[in-house]
Amino acid sequence: MAIVVNEASAIGVGTFIRVGSSGAIQQGVECGDVVISSAAVRLDHTSSCYMMPEYPAVADYEVLLALIEAAEGLGIADYHVGVTATTSDFYAGQSRPTAREQATGMEDVLSTLQKARVLNLEMETATLFTLGSLRGLRTGSVCAVYANRCTDQFKPGAGERKAIRIANEAVKILDEWRRVKQRKRKNWLFPSLIR
Repeated sequence: MAIVVNEASAIGVGTFIRVGSSGAIQQGVECGDVVISSAAVRLDHTSSCYMMPEYPAVADYEVLLALIEAAEGLGIADYHVGVTATTSDFYAGQSRPTAREQATGMEDVLSTLQKARVLNLEMETATLFTLGSLRGLRTGSVCAVYANRCTDQFKPGAGERKAIRIANEAVKILDEWRRVKQRKRKNWLFPSLIR
Protein backbone atom coordinates (compact mmCIF):
# COMPACT_ATOMS: atom_id res chain seq x y z
CA MET A 1 0.00 0.00 0.00
CA ALA A 2 2.80 2.42 0.83
CA ILE A 3 4.39 1.78 -2.56
CA VAL A 4 1.10 2.43 -4.36
CA VAL A 5 0.37 5.67 -2.49
CA ASN A 6 3.91 7.01 -2.77
CA GLU A 7 4.30 6.27 -6.46
CA ALA A 8 0.77 7.06 -7.64
CA SER A 9 0.60 10.35 -5.73
CA ALA A 10 3.95 11.34 -7.27
CA ILE A 11 2.33 11.22 -10.72
CA GLY A 12 -0.75 13.17 -9.63
CA VAL A 13 -3.29 10.66 -8.28
CA GLY A 14 -5.21 12.45 -5.54
CA THR A 15 -7.98 10.02 -4.57
CA PHE A 16 -7.50 6.43 -3.41
CA ILE A 17 -10.21 3.91 -2.51
CA ARG A 18 -9.12 0.57 -1.16
CA VAL A 19 -11.41 -2.26 -2.25
CA GLY A 20 -10.59 -5.54 -0.59
CA SER A 21 -11.45 -8.33 1.78
CA SER A 22 -11.57 -8.51 5.55
CA GLY A 23 -12.60 -10.60 8.50
CA ALA A 24 -15.33 -9.38 10.84
CA ILE A 25 -14.72 -9.48 14.58
CA GLN A 26 -18.20 -8.45 15.77
CA GLN A 27 -21.43 -10.40 15.99
CA GLY A 28 -23.91 -9.13 13.44
CA VAL A 29 -21.35 -8.46 10.71
CA GLU A 30 -22.05 -11.38 8.39
CA CYS A 31 -20.03 -12.97 5.61
CA GLY A 32 -21.05 -11.14 2.45
CA ASP A 33 -21.60 -7.83 4.24
CA VAL A 34 -19.46 -4.80 3.45
CA VAL A 35 -17.48 -2.61 5.87
CA ILE A 36 -16.85 1.04 5.01
CA SER A 37 -14.01 2.25 7.22
CA SER A 38 -14.23 5.63 8.94
CA ALA A 39 -10.86 5.14 10.63
CA ALA A 40 -8.30 2.42 11.30
CA VAL A 41 -6.35 1.18 14.29
CA ARG A 42 -2.70 1.35 13.27
CA LEU A 43 -1.31 -2.12 13.96
CA ASP A 44 0.27 -2.21 10.51
CA HIS A 45 3.75 -0.93 11.49
CA THR A 46 4.20 0.54 8.00
CA SER A 47 2.37 3.76 8.87
CA SER A 48 4.69 4.17 11.87
CA CYS A 49 7.57 4.58 9.41
CA TYR A 50 5.90 7.86 8.41
CA MET A 51 4.38 9.21 11.63
CA MET A 52 4.21 8.47 15.34
CA PRO A 53 1.58 5.89 16.36
CA GLU A 54 -0.62 8.48 18.09
CA TYR A 55 -1.39 10.14 14.74
CA PRO A 56 -4.88 9.03 13.67
CA ALA A 57 -5.60 7.01 10.55
CA VAL A 58 -8.86 8.48 9.26
CA ALA A 59 -10.75 8.40 5.97
CA ASP A 60 -11.29 11.56 3.99
CA TYR A 61 -14.79 12.64 4.93
CA GLU A 62 -15.92 13.21 1.33
CA VAL A 63 -14.80 9.74 0.25
CA LEU A 64 -16.44 8.22 3.33
CA LEU A 65 -19.72 10.00 2.55
CA ALA A 66 -19.51 9.02 -1.13
CA LEU A 67 -19.06 5.36 -0.20
CA ILE A 68 -22.11 5.52 2.09
CA GLU A 69 -24.13 7.39 -0.55
CA ALA A 70 -23.11 4.77 -3.12
CA ALA A 71 -24.22 1.87 -0.93
CA GLU A 72 -27.55 3.55 -0.26
CA GLY A 73 -28.08 4.52 -3.90
CA LEU A 74 -27.35 0.98 -5.05
CA GLY A 75 -29.79 -0.45 -2.50
CA ILE A 76 -27.06 -2.34 -0.66
CA ALA A 77 -28.38 -2.48 2.89
CA ASP A 78 -25.90 -4.90 4.46
CA TYR A 79 -23.06 -2.44 4.97
CA HIS A 80 -21.47 -1.25 8.19
CA VAL A 81 -19.56 1.96 8.90
CA GLY A 82 -16.94 2.15 11.62
CA VAL A 83 -13.41 1.51 12.75
CA THR A 84 -11.21 -1.11 11.10
CA ALA A 85 -7.98 -2.58 12.48
CA THR A 86 -5.07 -2.93 10.09
CA THR A 87 -2.46 -5.50 11.01
CA SER A 88 0.86 -6.32 9.39
CA ASP A 89 0.38 -10.07 9.69
CA PHE A 90 -2.52 -12.35 8.84
CA TYR A 91 -1.71 -14.95 11.50
CA ALA A 92 -0.11 -13.89 14.79
CA GLY A 93 -0.97 -10.24 14.10
CA GLN A 94 -4.65 -11.15 14.06
CA SER A 95 -4.52 -13.54 17.04
CA ARG A 96 -4.76 -16.68 14.91
CA PRO A 97 -3.27 -19.79 16.51
CA THR A 98 -0.17 -20.50 14.44
CA ALA A 99 2.78 -21.43 16.58
CA ARG A 100 0.99 -21.97 19.87
CA GLU A 101 4.20 -22.57 21.77
CA GLN A 102 5.47 -19.08 20.89
CA ALA A 103 4.33 -16.00 22.79
CA THR A 104 3.69 -13.23 20.27
CA GLY A 105 2.44 -10.42 22.48
CA MET A 106 -0.70 -10.33 20.33
CA GLU A 107 -2.71 -13.01 22.15
CA ASP A 108 -5.25 -10.55 23.57
CA VAL A 109 -5.48 -8.17 20.62
CA LEU A 110 -8.68 -9.70 19.26
CA SER A 111 -10.67 -9.34 22.50
CA THR A 112 -9.28 -5.84 23.04
CA LEU A 113 -10.39 -4.73 19.56
CA GLN A 114 -13.81 -6.34 20.01
CA LYS A 115 -14.35 -4.43 23.26
CA ALA A 116 -13.35 -1.24 21.42
CA ARG A 117 -16.12 -1.95 18.86
CA VAL A 118 -13.70 -2.39 15.98
CA LEU A 119 -15.62 -4.02 13.12
CA ASN A 120 -13.03 -5.91 11.13
CA LEU A 121 -9.42 -6.87 10.52
CA GLU A 122 -7.52 -6.29 7.28
CA MET A 123 -4.01 -5.32 6.18
CA GLU A 124 -3.93 -2.03 4.21
CA THR A 125 -6.36 0.68 5.35
CA ALA A 126 -4.34 2.30 8.17
CA THR A 127 -1.35 2.77 5.88
CA LEU A 128 -3.58 4.30 3.20
CA PHE A 129 -5.36 6.64 5.61
CA THR A 130 -2.17 7.78 7.36
CA LEU A 131 -0.29 8.53 4.15
CA GLY A 132 -3.37 10.16 2.68
CA SER A 133 -3.71 12.56 5.59
CA LEU A 134 0.00 13.36 5.59
CA ARG A 135 0.00 14.10 1.84
CA GLY A 136 -3.37 15.82 1.55
CA LEU A 137 -4.90 12.98 -0.47
CA ARG A 138 -8.50 11.78 -0.39
CA THR A 139 -8.77 8.20 0.87
CA GLY A 140 -11.45 5.66 1.62
CA SER A 141 -11.80 1.95 2.17
CA VAL A 142 -14.56 -0.55 1.48
CA CYS A 143 -14.04 -4.22 2.28
CA ALA A 144 -16.10 -7.31 1.70
CA VAL A 145 -16.43 -9.57 4.71
CA TYR A 146 -15.09 -13.03 3.85
CA ALA A 147 -15.02 -14.36 7.41
CA ASN A 148 -16.39 -13.77 10.87
CA ARG A 149 -14.07 -14.65 13.74
CA CYS A 150 -16.98 -14.75 16.23
CA THR A 151 -18.96 -17.35 14.30
CA ASP A 152 -16.03 -19.16 12.62
CA GLN A 153 -17.67 -18.69 9.22
CA PHE A 154 -15.51 -18.37 6.12
CA LYS A 155 -16.94 -17.62 2.67
CA PRO A 156 -14.21 -16.51 0.23
CA GLY A 157 -15.46 -14.02 -2.31
CA ALA A 158 -18.64 -13.19 -0.36
CA GLY A 159 -19.60 -9.54 -0.80
CA GLU A 160 -16.81 -8.87 -3.29
CA ARG A 161 -19.05 -7.62 -6.09
CA LYS A 162 -20.91 -5.33 -3.69
CA ALA A 163 -17.67 -3.72 -2.52
CA ILE A 164 -16.56 -3.17 -6.14
CA ARG A 165 -19.93 -1.69 -7.12
CA ILE A 166 -19.89 0.64 -4.12
CA ALA A 167 -16.37 1.90 -4.93
CA ASN A 168 -17.19 2.46 -8.61
CA GLU A 169 -20.35 4.36 -7.78
CA ALA A 170 -18.49 6.43 -5.16
CA VAL A 171 -16.03 7.60 -7.83
CA LYS A 172 -18.96 8.90 -9.92
CA ILE A 173 -20.45 10.62 -6.87
CA LEU A 174 -17.14 12.26 -5.97
CA ASP A 175 -16.89 13.65 -9.50
CA GLU A 176 -20.42 15.07 -9.28
CA TRP A 177 -19.59 16.71 -5.94
CA ARG A 178 -16.34 18.10 -7.39
CA ARG A 179 -18.31 19.81 -10.16
CA VAL A 180 -20.81 21.25 -7.66
CA LYS A 181 -17.99 22.61 -5.50
CA GLN A 182 -16.32 24.16 -8.56
CA ARG A 183 -19.54 25.73 -9.79
CA LYS A 184 -20.35 27.19 -6.37
CA ARG A 185 -16.71 28.10 -5.64
CA LYS A 186 -16.49 26.10 -2.43
CA ASN A 187 -13.52 24.16 -1.09
CA TRP A 188 -15.46 21.90 1.24
CA LEU A 189 -18.49 19.72 0.75
CA PHE A 190 -21.36 20.24 3.18
CA PRO A 191 -24.94 18.91 3.10
CA SER A 192 -26.77 22.05 1.98
CA LEU A 193 -24.33 22.47 -0.93
CA ILE A 194 -25.65 19.36 -2.66
CA ARG A 195 -29.35 19.64 -1.82
